[in-house]
Amino acid sequence: MLLAKLSEASGIPGQEGEVRAAIRNEIAPYVDEISVDPIGNLIALKRGRVGKARVMLAAHMDEVGLMVVGFESNGLLHVSAAGGVDPRVLVSKTVYVGRDKRPGVIGSKPIHLLKREDMDRATEMDALRVDIGAKSKEDAEKLVNLGDPVVFATRCEPLGDGFMKGKAFDDRVGCCAIIEALKVQHDFDLYGAFTVQEEVGLRGAGVAAYQIQPDLALVLEGTTAHDVPETPAHKVSTVPGKGPAIVHMDRSWMGDKRIIDRLVEVAKKAGIPYQLKRTVTGGTDAGRIGLTREGIPTAVVSMPCRFIHSPVSVINLSDFENYVKLAGLFLDSLDERGLPIG
Repeated sequence: MLLAKLSEASGIPGQEGEVRAAIRNEIAPYVDEISVDPIGNLIALKRGRVGKARVMLAAHMDEVGLMVVGFESNGLLHVSAAGGVDPRVLVSKTVYVGRDKRPGVIGSKPIHLLKREDMDRATEMDALRVDIGAKSKEDAEKLVNLGDPVVFATRCEPLGDGFMKGKAFDDRVGCCAIIEALKVQHDFDLYGAFTVQEEVGLRGAGVAAYQIQPDLALVLEGTTAHDVPETPAHKVSTVPGKGPAIVHMDRSWMGDKRIIDRLVEVAKKAGIPYQLKRTVTGGTDAGRIGLTREGIPTAVVSMPCRFIHSPVSVINLSDFENYVKLAGLFLDSLDERGLPIG
């Protein structure tokens, strides 16, 4: 399954090479041009039958994770967050360290050694170490390097009735949707932008948009599913099982109402369940794409993910199918009715 292949690939911000290679292999038979820019964005072009308009689909390749930043005398590794990682969910998780994916375990001081006042405090990143089985600092330095990536060792596999668990669904789901979209030819030139370093400041998307100069952009993302315990009803942003989420705004961008209206019309006509994201937290590549050059009409469709930015997330498979379908039918509507930006 493509989603499992991409989910299990490793790619913290700035080190997305494995993900990029996997995507390149998937799209090569279907596109006319593939390029990688100096910062690592993978940009694919599928030429249109007419080619008078340029449409950009964007999804980021990078995932949250850790990076090796130091060594203890006993061989344990100091790590720092690469992206928005909550250290409270990291203790005892298994990881892969370095490009050769050396197994490791994230650990901290055991409860037996904690002072009473420490028990009421959340674990901080500085208190965590990664154990790769090294006997000393010198031994560890032979096995891994400063700056090496640390990614979660999470398998992507079915969960219960109609769900899937895995890592990096934010935003490998979006990458999957673009791959499927690039298999279909349209009247317009379709660009698939697989961007880098979204998790550390939306850094790749603006560069990609500057190169492509699209007339319209659609960002395909993963977003928070807040149907978890003790979340007030008015703060539940999305719910798994109710379809892909169309986003009006977030911290980084106000969605283009013309594109949003077209997405809603397409979903209703096709009987695709959808939801409107109800909170405005978080940011996406739209925040950079929309402000590139003279400004680009941009909107976002997101995939609800439980436990996002953690070692393992959960999605609903029917949501995923409808997410991919909505993106494809939206592009079809551009052939049938033209771009909604007039």
